[in-house]
Amino acid sequence: MNQLSSITQRALAPTPVFFKKLRLIGLALLTISAAIAGIKTPLPGIITQVAGYIAVAGAVLSAVSQTTVEDKVKQLWEELPHEQQ
Repeated sequence: MNQLSSITQRALAPTPVFFKKLRLIGLALLTISAAIAGIKTPLPGIITQVAGYIAVAGAVLSAVSQTTVEDKVKQLWEELPHEQQ
């Protein structure tokens, strides 16, 4: 349970500016992929395949960027007493 609370704390902690921009890029990639997937006109298979890859890249980029925290916050978190398992 301690590991889960650590992930939650990281997700809620302040994110550095660079990673905020990367998160927005990831969300934009997801939006583009969703727009391509939502087109009702039949598209060539390669386009839908690339849209799937773009969706995965956007999701990973957004998730990693969201869990990146500033060094100051990380140091404060490590100094706090935690439950022993």
